[in-house]
Amino acid sequence: MEEKIPILNKIKGGGGGGITRPLFVFSLLLFFTLVALFSLQINSEYSVFSIRAFDFISGRVVSIPDPQQSCSGFFEEVLERKVVKSIKDFGGIGDGKTSNTAAFRRAIEFMARFKASGGSQLVVPKGSWVTGSFNLTSNFTLFLQHGAVILGSQDPNEWPIIEALPSYGRGRERLGARHISLIHGNGLSNVVITGENGTIDGQGKMWWELWWNRTLVHTRGHLVELVNSQNILIQNLTLLNSPFWTIHPVYCRNIVIRNMTILAPLNAPNTDGIDADSSLNVCIEDCYIESGDDLVSVKSGWDQYGMKIARPSSNIIVRRVRGTTPTCSGVGIGSEMSGGVSNVIIEDLHVRDSAAGVRIKTDIGRGGYIANVTINNMRMERVKVPIRFSRGANDHPDDKWDPKALPKVRGIFISNVVSLETKRPPLLEGIEEAPFEGIHMKNISLFGLAPSMKWNCEFISGSSCSVFPAPCSQLLKNEFQCPN
Repeated sequence: MEEKIPILNKIKGGGGGGITRPLFVFSLLLFFTLVALFSLQINSEYSVFSIRAFDFISGRVVSIPDPQQSCSGFFEEVLERKVVKSIKDFGGIGDGKTSNTAAFRRAIEFMARFKASGGSQLVVPKGSWVTGSFNLTSNFTLFLQHGAVILGSQDPNEWPIIEALPSYGRGRERLGARHISLIHGNGLSNVVITGENGTIDGQGKMWWELWWNRTLVHTRGHLVELVNSQNILIQNLTLLNSPFWTIHPVYCRNIVIRNMTILAPLNAPNTDGIDADSSLNVCIEDCYIESGDDLVSVKSGWDQYGMKIARPSSNIIVRRVRGTTPTCSGVGIGSEMSGGVSNVIIEDLHVRDSAAGVRIKTDIGRGGYIANVTINNMRMERVKVPIRFSRGANDHPDDKWDPKALPKVRGIFISNVVSLETKRPPLLEGIEEAPFEGIHMKNISLFGLAPSMKWNCEFISGSSCSVFPAPCSQLLKNEFQCPN
């Protein structure tokens, strides 16, 4: 019987996801509604359904798009792929045992012939397809049918060694080169990785054990990494057990990552969900993530190497992300931010049972800047520290870092936050030689703290309005008009 291969005539960033995610207890929804009504003072200028941010470049309060809007327009629609093939056409065997590394590489080599003449689509049908690393091509769609599982090879030799990223100067974990990602691309355009909720499983335990046992020679590979690429859409898939960071766009622009489920054991080291790194126009929305590190992270290079390359992350939107991470944060900015981070919007974030809700991380020697960050509508349950700014990681690539390179943090606007069963008050630590400025808090309600617990702030300045319990003295100045 001839196998039916789906053809994606047109692919857009928008549209429904159709994926299944873990659900939170429904009774909490009613509780959150009551808390929002009674703890947030709503008027026409500031409401839980609109965002106002202070732009430190123009010096004005500006409007941010409605939370229910989508940023998927960052991805430009692609047309019908002229050539559609199955991995079976290249000798693939989906029995969960046979190596398909050669089959995937043959397939991509064949598909690359059509990148200038209509593009191509490779279909992975139902089955378990073991493979080592393979590179994608431009004007290309990787489509995983329902029941399709790509399994990362357990042979480290099938994850080749490649050069370190220039903005890091070395592997992030080990000196020198690094392992390539399982699914990789460099210098690509118009790429789609999607399907009918198929699965990509990195089978990362082998790599985690090398880390735990301190026998890792080269930095672990990511599950999916796109480098120097543009117009990329990743959606409607489940990603499991990445060896290292799960999705890593770096030096990219116009990236949309949506309707994804990303899972790793909560003790799996450095299994960040999504890391937007030295990239422009990145949309991350409607994702559920459980990991052993940040659910979402925004980065831009490491110390002197990041400053030299000077590739910032800017125009980053993180919207409607849910999940848990017991060791890290729902969204982290830094600590590798030496190329600069600006114009970040984080909204409708729901974090539970985690170390932090949002965290801004930097250090002496980083240089760079973090500016114009808007965080709105954040809900937390049993989060240890809901809002955290930290310094002093003492984490540098080598001994050539510059202790005079100080980061600049300015313009952080946080509003409409509710935290239940909060473990500790916010911890906001700036740097003595470079205080964090323009920190603005509005409509913050942190429940569960003992009366003796106070906000901890050092080397920061800003303002606050309608914050419970009362913030530290550095934020008591009121620069914005509070609603009546």
